[in-house]
Amino acid sequence: MDAERLPGTSRSEQVVAHVDMDCFYAACERRRDPELDGEALVVGMGYEGGETHGAVATASYEAREYGVESAMAISEALERLPRRADVAEDSEEADRETGVYRPVDMDFYESVAAEVKAVLHDHADVVREVSIDEAYLDITDQVGWDEVEAWASDLRRTIDAEAAVAASVGVAPTMSAAKVASDHDKPDGQVVVRPGEVRDFFAPLPVEAVHGVGPVTARELAALDIETAGDLAAADPETVERQFGERGREIRRYARGEDTRSVTPKGDPKSLSRESAFTDAVDDSEAKRQKVRTLARAVADRAGRQDARYQTIGIKVVEPPFDVNTRARSLPGPVADADLVESVALDLLGEFEDVAVRKLGVRVSNLDFSAGEQASLTGFDGRAEAGGAEEDTGDAPDGQTSLAAFEDECPDGDTSTVDGQASLDQFG
Repeated sequence: MDAERLPGTSRSEQVVAHVDMDCFYAACERRRDPELDGEALVVGMGYEGGETHGAVATASYEAREYGVESAMAISEALERLPRRADVAEDSEEADRETGVYRPVDMDFYESVAAEVKAVLHDHADVVREVSIDEAYLDITDQVGWDEVEAWASDLRRTIDAEAAVAASVGVAPTMSAAKVASDHDKPDGQVVVRPGEVRDFFAPLPVEAVHGVGPVTARELAALDIETAGDLAAADPETVERQFGERGREIRRYARGEDTRSVTPKGDPKSLSRESAFTDAVDDSEAKRQKVRTLARAVADRAGRQDARYQTIGIKVVEPPFDVNTRARSLPGPVADADLVESVALDLLGEFEDVAVRKLGVRVSNLDFSAGEQASLTGFDGRAEAGGAEEDTGDAPDGQTSLAAFEDECPDGDTSTVDGQASLDQFG
């Protein structure tokens, strides 16, 4: 039974959110070209330049109505939904419904994903990024069950405002239930499954909804007259184990709302940041400085709770409409000093004293999670000792964002610009 103390979970009263972007590649293409809204849109490979092989990466919900699905051969997709650019007005197919096809552009999708991930890290201290468009968040220490609806709504609104793509969010006391919840009311959905409700939530769902049950396993379960998650939860554990081994017991536990997993990040984060937007663009110097003070304290507190020291302190300044500027300063060695984060961030902000801004961010990077002596910063008054630190301020041409300040610290980050917008992989 899925009881209040959540038997089988890693801890009591765990609050887990699963965030899943809706038709992410297609959403990115629509962000780039708003005229694609409402179109049957297919993102894939294999239909350009004489290519004969390829597959669908993402199909919009409109395209799915014609039977086009992810991983489908592009040749089959074109049979079901002809490419508009290939259909002549006087051809036999002129009266057929057509779709818009776009090639995969991973650089652009990763830049949008970076903006989404920055929002996720701003809303939760523990984030496990599963893929480019999916993540688990542990919000146990931040949000009570009476607050999760408002928290999830704010998260979805912020993702839409900051990255212009839609996300579905599921919140539950286990990872497996949160994932199912996020998929339950797509697109742009929000489902909360509270402690004590997980088994009832699962019961009417098809057995394929249970984490770990694919099409083959579902067919084998159907042969045992197990067709719903409720059937699986009530099934004799020894019968399921005989058929599927230990994995059988595992999927039965998931169907019963029992999941021992905790949300664990994949490795230590490369950076920690906090960002906050103004309702309207602000040019008042003191308002901007107060915002940076608050963000700096929040970042330093977050680093302290994760036992992280940092060697680089940076800011992000977003000017209307979406011009992003970043600045950073490297210290002689790793530190953990909230006053120093505030001092350096305010010093970097000085360059933008007379600039109207719509959003500000503070970031610490070059993180060190090992125990050791803190760097000696005697004489550090907001600037490093002579020769002891570097400051990057290189502006990109034509008003595009400079990310030079972060490139050396984030070699794995995508620092390209797309359509004049900056990729902020790693800011967050």
